[in-house]
Amino acid sequence: MPELIRCPWAQSTEIYHRYHDEEWGVPVYDDRDLFEKLILDGAQAGLSWLTILNKREGYRRAFDEFDPSKMARYGPQKIQALLADPGIVRNRLKIAAAVTNAQAYLNLQSELGSFSTYLWHFVGGQTVQNAWTELSQVPTSTAESDAMSADLKKRGFKFVGTTICYAFMQAVGMVNDHLVSCPRHRAVQHINPSQPI
Repeated sequence: MPELIRCPWAQSTEIYHRYHDEEWGVPVYDDRDLFEKLILDGAQAGLSWLTILNKREGYRRAFDEFDPSKMARYGPQKIQALLADPGIVRNRLKIAAAVTNAQAYLNLQSELGSFSTYLWHFVGGQTVQNAWTELSQVPTSTAESDAMSADLKKRGFKFVGTTICYAFMQAVGMVNDHLVSCPRHRAVQHINPSQPI
C-alpha cells in the first residue's frame, strides 16, 4: 500500500501521522471536546504541538477529563499538585489560565447555552474550505480568528490570542487547511459540512 502523502508538518512521527489522519481538520461540535482542544492549544504557546500531543493523556488525567465544573473549583492545593505533575506542561500561568477558562466557559454556557454554537458562529456555522497548495500559503491568523480571540478575551478567557485561535480553528475543522495534495483535504470536506441546528 503506498504511503499517504500527508501535509508536510505531519510527516515526521507516528503520533503526528495518527493525529493528522484521524483528527486534524475534522469538524468538532461537542462542547466538552471543544473546551479541551482550546485549553490544549493554549498550553502549546511557545512549544511544539508534538509536546502537547505526547502529554494529552496526562492532561486528561490531571484535569479531570477536562470537566469544566470541576476545573473551575480548583484551589491552591490542586494548583500545587498540577505544578508538580510531569504529565503536563508545568507552567503556572498556563495552569491558572485553564482554571480561569473553565470559569469563563461556564459563564458563557450559562449566558448562551452552547459553547459550540458560539464558537462556530465566527465562521458562519460551517467549515471554511481553503485550497492551499503550499504550506507557506497557510495563514497563522485571519479576521475570523481575530474576532474569536477578541471576544473570548472580553469574556475572560486567557491564552486565546489570534494565532492560538487560528490553530484551534484548524484543529477542530472550522477551517480546512489540509493542502489540496493531501487526501485528507477532500475527506474532511464531506464530514459534517455544516453545524447541526
